[in-house]
Amino acid sequence: MILEAKDAADWTYRGEGAANLILSYTGSSPRFVGKVLRIQKVKRNGINYEEVSSALSVHECLLWKQDCDLLSAPTREIAEHLYVQHVMGPLLGPNHVDAGIRIFVSRDFLESVRKDALSWRPSWRVDDADVNAQCDHALLISDHSVFPQALRDEEFSISVEIKPKCGFLPCSRYILEAHAIKRTMTRFKLHQSLKLQQKKISQLSQYDPLDIFSGSKERILKSIKDLFSTPQNNFRVFLNGSLVFGSLGGGKYRTNVNNDKAFEDALKFVIEADDGMRTTCFLQLVSEAIFRSGLLDQLLEVQKLDVFDIEGAIHAYYDVVSQSCEICRELGEDRLSGRYSSLHSLLLDGSLKIVREYLIAATAKDLSLMISFRTRDKGDPRSPYNVIFHESTGQSFDYKVSFIDLDMKPLKKMLYYYELDQKIVCCYQNMMKTAKPPEISASNKGKTSYQDKSIVVKDGSPTRDFADRKVVSIFYLCALFL
Repeated sequence: MILEAKDAADWTYRGEGAANLILSYTGSSPRFVGKVLRIQKVKRNGINYEEVSSALSVHECLLWKQDCDLLSAPTREIAEHLYVQHVMGPLLGPNHVDAGIRIFVSRDFLESVRKDALSWRPSWRVDDADVNAQCDHALLISDHSVFPQALRDEEFSISVEIKPKCGFLPCSRYILEAHAIKRTMTRFKLHQSLKLQQKKISQLSQYDPLDIFSGSKERILKSIKDLFSTPQNNFRVFLNGSLVFGSLGGGKYRTNVNNDKAFEDALKFVIEADDGMRTTCFLQLVSEAIFRSGLLDQLLEVQKLDVFDIEGAIHAYYDVVSQSCEICRELGEDRLSGRYSSLHSLLLDGSLKIVREYLIAATAKDLSLMISFRTRDKGDPRSPYNVIFHESTGQSFDYKVSFIDLDMKPLKKMLYYYELDQKIVCCYQNMMKTAKPPEISASNKGKTSYQDKSIVVKDGSPTRDFADRKVVSIFYLCALFL
């Protein structure tokens, strides 16, 4: 089976991430109905096509030596496919991970879909990367935004794609004191300032990953409402596989009156509620599915494999690749006597474990959660799926949850992660230096509002105190005037 140029007309742009372009099938072939195609991208920064398609490097073979299948893969693409099957599948649960199958694609097919997708792709994505026309394979996976039965029976199904992001605050002792803000504010919140500066987003999001991972129904619902208010590239809704809310790859999508009205109208095919109430009912449905599935607890455990933070793991990286540690040199620390000596004194297996688990955690922090719903007849007691009864609408819904975008992170990306981490913290700190604290009237001095109190996550640890909230408030006040 190979896709040729003549087949390109049946595949349309669905969206994209940093590494892949996603196409949805619009034709009638039974083998492709209900499927999407993931096509590899290549950066426009001088990386050779051969380098992208090559097998794992010598050091990556050491890193993944526990899984012999990955080592035997002739190309990186095949290794990445096996990574989803043999590494992420067991960690997240094979019932919620679809590794897909590899199929052949011709260069003419790739050139055709590349041209067709140009008008749909966000400009900054186009500037950053292009379709890898030298790659002869693509990944065919189930379209988790639909129920297969709905496609056959002309029923309606609706799905939401969510990027939860990192759901915990790091506490590594290797985080510099100058970067202590990382211990009190989530990476997502910190990254917003840099994205705003780079014009990748048009406004700051109120979403906090700590809410969606909290295990609290109220905070999960709050997180879904926050994502809906500012979806950026983290919240999308599909009706029978077609996008009805959110952006296809950019971060500048803004919820407004027109978008709200269009989405409310689209929901009438699924949600039985009065006008103006369907969106509220849908967001409640999504939050209930997240709460009931419990999958975010499992995801959080995988994310927490990152024990050392990038500020610690980067030192293990230099030992894995047998290079002198550039970070110790930049910090002016002797690797044998400084705070990182314990990392550099580890045996190779110890360094490999730190880096391997950091990269697995990086996959878990960057993946998407796809939750799909379809209405269920009240008189039908049988269903292979989990069921939710929505009290407000009196409807029962089948739902399924899947993890998608489980890309294996290249070893050399450790350097990128470290540099990005430094940029994020630096940008936030620079923004805070220019922020002026709001004036406090004499009548309000010493008073603390309800929102100033500590928020406590499921494990009982405070996520931020009053002082931290003052910092956050100043940050957002400042950003409003940028």
